[in-house]
Amino acid sequence: MIREVQPEDYVVVARLWRELLNVPTATDESVGRTLDRMAEDDRYRTFVAVEDGDVVGFTTLVEVLSIDDPDGYIKMNGIAVLPEYQGRGIGRQLLERSEREARERGANSVGCATSFGREGSQAMLAKAGYERSAYWFHKVLHE
Repeated sequence: MIREVQPEDYVVVARLWRELLNVPTATDESVGRTLDRMAEDDRYRTFVAVEDGDVVGFTTLVEVLSIDDPDGYIKMNGIAVLPEYQGRGIGRQLLERSEREARERGANSVGCATSFGREGSQAMLAKAGYERSAYWFHKVLHE
């Protein structure tokens, strides 16, 4: 089942950010604070995948406007599924929910940046029809 994130899910989502997306700064507190702020801004949506009552995956989305895409697009800021639940179609369900969100908003496309080491994620995206089109560059301005 895919549903919107609830505050009681924040600790698991933080763990997924740390362990699967390799974001060590994703503390329980920082993720909770960020998800609370995102809940107040209708450009953002976060969905979780639930199996037997447990959160086993998530995706976080943001609606973005761009000069080359004036109808906007949905950017997946993160998508992850616990390793023991991978290969069961849960990632595909999260992608489908992301795409449905894009269609509901009238957005033209869905995009996702992923790190070089996440070959499984890249394979899933390619299998779902996503094309590799860019590199993502990132610079920390303050800590």
